[in-house]
Amino acid sequence: MGIWSSVIIRKARSRTTRLKTFFSRGHSPTARSDDRQGSMSPSLDFDSCLFEAVAAASEAGDEIKAAWFVERDVEYKGECDLVTATDKKCEDLIFRRLQAAFPEHDFVGEESVAAANGVLPTIGDAPTWFVDPLDGTTNFVHGYPFSCVSIGLTVHKIPVLGVVLNPITGETFAAVQGRGATLNGERISVSSVTDLNKSLVATEIGVGRDAETVDAIMSRVRVCVETCRSLRASGSCAMNMCGVAAGRLDAFFEIGFGGPWDCVGAAVIVREAGGLVMDPHGGAFQITGRRVLCGNPQVATKLAKVLAAVPDGPLEPHAPAR
Repeated sequence: MGIWSSVIIRKARSRTTRLKTFFSRGHSPTARSDDRQGSMSPSLDFDSCLFEAVAAASEAGDEIKAAWFVERDVEYKGECDLVTATDKKCEDLIFRRLQAAFPEHDFVGEESVAAANGVLPTIGDAPTWFVDPLDGTTNFVHGYPFSCVSIGLTVHKIPVLGVVLNPITGETFAAVQGRGATLNGERISVSSVTDLNKSLVATEIGVGRDAETVDAIMSRVRVCVETCRSLRASGSCAMNMCGVAAGRLDAFFEIGFGGPWDCVGAAVIVREAGGLVMDPHGGAFQITGRRVLCGNPQVATKLAKVLAAVPDGPLEPHAPAR
């Protein structure tokens, strides 16, 4: 039996057990939203939203586990951008559950956008769900256990709820604005590291392979190697952001990831864990910008100053005007 087989067997739990464990730790699905959330959207029951998001992520997680050792039917959205039948199946089942519970909400999913030739729908003020059914598809294809289901909810374009579930390690990260962030029902917080040269930072290489983009990526890697303790690249934007929320990483940044489904849910989790979420050059975070930097407040602000000195590649999404 391989090491990852052992991990799956040790960590795997039934969907019912996961939900009972999660909601027995202060996440009652029947409690009403607090005043802060209610003032944002009086008719929106954030507890029901959280319950359905965790349940949908759990169902998708079961599908991912069931497919983990099965030969993958891989398609290519780009030279290095993969998609599998599991991605599509998981997005369908998540949408079915959430749309049945919240038919008046809007929905944006990675695979549905890909099917529409990559055209992102207009994002309005209505409650909008962003779904990445399998963040870390390349990891999934290679059997590297750093893949997750990522679900986020915005109201008035503001991220307010997030659920990120790694079915292989048995970890469910969750947060609702104003209530703190949890890992498997237990509170989490960002690290207390203050010095950039003592920080562990993560980034991603992405899927762009043109020379200018690669040069920009490697320039950012270089300044991190020169200024930070060490660097990691593990293949999932949402999981990296949750690593920041849990204090495992001191900061994470990426430019040019797939879309808002990668970061909306995790942005809530990081903020509720006490972290900052911003543009890698220090400006405001934009949910559709395909750019993110998050970290504990001390490291994130220092890293942003370092990254701002590195020009973006001409084909990368550029920093918003400040």
